[in-house]
Amino acid sequence: MELNSPPSRLLLVCADNHLSQRMGQDLQAAGYDPVIATTEKECHLACAEWQPALIIMDRYLGRLNSMELCQRLRQQGISLPILLMLESDRLEDRVAVLESGADDYLLLPYSPKPFLQMIQLYLKPPVSKSEVLRFDNLTLDLLTRRAERNGRTIDLTMKEYELLKFLMEHPREVLTREQILENVWGYDFLGESNVIEVYIRYLRLKIEPDGEKRLIHTVRGVGYVLREA
Repeated sequence: MELNSPPSRLLLVCADNHLSQRMGQDLQAAGYDPVIATTEKECHLACAEWQPALIIMDRYLGRLNSMELCQRLRQQGISLPILLMLESDRLEDRVAVLESGADDYLLLPYSPKPFLQMIQLYLKPPVSKSEVLRFDNLTLDLLTRRAERNGRTIDLTMKEYELLKFLMEHPREVLTREQILENVWGYDFLGESNVIEVYIRYLRLKIEPDGEKRLIHTVRGVGYVLREA
């Protein structure tokens, strides 16, 4: 795999020394620059000092679990991709991961090949040409993955970006929950997950704050639509 120079710096948040060393070695062999943190404090310091391109978190970090830490990072405005490691991919586990603000999960026990494939997927370069989607007074830059409304820049997490992009690619078209799950998450949640509702709420808080005109509308019993009113 070819990587641009300098190599992408990745933050590995893991209290298991054996696992972190193994993963760190595999990342280095693949051409990445891993930084390891073992506590919440070290994670915050590493984010500020090293500015990683992606964060990978083990499920348990002492008294704090990775989902709680992920929520805190998102609340602080950190929008870079976050991947969590899980011991089970039960529906409730996957939903909890996404509701925490993480972009995806890696299933334990650790296996280098799917681990590196997932990282490569999230670090693939953006589209080479600048392209902007527009709807009403909302714009979405596909190069920077940032939205803007009324001159206000809106930072988005990876999944928030993908969800908004899908809505803006289909303006005024009612999109079913199944269409959104398939195109944004690619997972089968068997119709029982409220992850879409959670991320729609995230988007509304960011693009429709303080009573700004609603653009994302709920079509009860069906899905969602991007329209003026």
